[in-house]
Amino acid sequence: MEPLQIVVLTAAVASAACWILSLLTRDTSWVDRAWSIVPVVYVWIFAVDAIPGDGDAARLVLMALLVTAWGVRLTFNFARKGGYTGMEDYRWAVLRGRMRPWQFQLFNLLFIVGYQMTLLVLITLPAEVALRHPAPLTVWDAVFTALFLGLLVGETVADQQQWAFHRRKKAAGGSLSPGFATEGLFRYSRHPNFFFEQSQWWVLYAIGATAAVASGAGVWGGALNATIIGPVLLSILFIGSTIFTESITRAKYPAYAEYRSTTSMLVPWPPRTRRPVESAA
Repeated sequence: MEPLQIVVLTAAVASAACWILSLLTRDTSWVDRAWSIVPVVYVWIFAVDAIPGDGDAARLVLMALLVTAWGVRLTFNFARKGGYTGMEDYRWAVLRGRMRPWQFQLFNLLFIVGYQMTLLVLITLPAEVALRHPAPLTVWDAVFTALFLGLLVGETVADQQQWAFHRRKKAAGGSLSPGFATEGLFRYSRHPNFFFEQSQWWVLYAIGATAAVASGAGVWGGALNATIIGPVLLSILFIGSTIFTESITRAKYPAYAEYRSTTSMLVPWPPRTRRPVESAA
């Protein structure tokens, strides 16, 4: 079988498993548990196919290693928050309460499982572009690799700052003004971890496009190719998810309205003048 066929088949099996488990356990977070794992598998499927070939496999191995580093970091962060111990994402519980049972199950099948698991295939397809366009590494690969690693470090720092805040909040009895992290990277972005997460997949797209350009493809089909749909849809997902998450946060914490009005939603940016928000973060 072709590697793309193997990836699609693997995704279909993983999707069916997530959907069936969500029905059996009444827990819709199975896709969340697969999120940091299946993209790593998909990219390595493309990389392994290239290694014994006649073409240059260095770029694909590099892409696989970068995605593996992304997956290890995200898996660790998800695990320490209890993601693999049966804890369901609180946002799904909110949505379940707003929908009729049949509506939520349709949403579960089409969006939680269908859309998101398809997206996890789409964001890895730049590796398939690199497989079809074998070419030696270029200086642009070095630039994009450094950028990817920088974004990975940024996300790690943001997650650690958020984790430290919530540990202090828990130690304080579950209440710590203003109720959410506002210091460190969160001074410049309300969701810096979301920004870094999306950006890494845009960089992976750029590495795949570099392969196409290095092998002789032009702007169309090379620098700009169909796999851009992956990071585009990922960004749309994150923006929608962020808006929904913030609607819950605003209702829970009165101070969030001011924080929201003066701090960038995603892209880290100097905050606009505001009254100091008390925080132990």
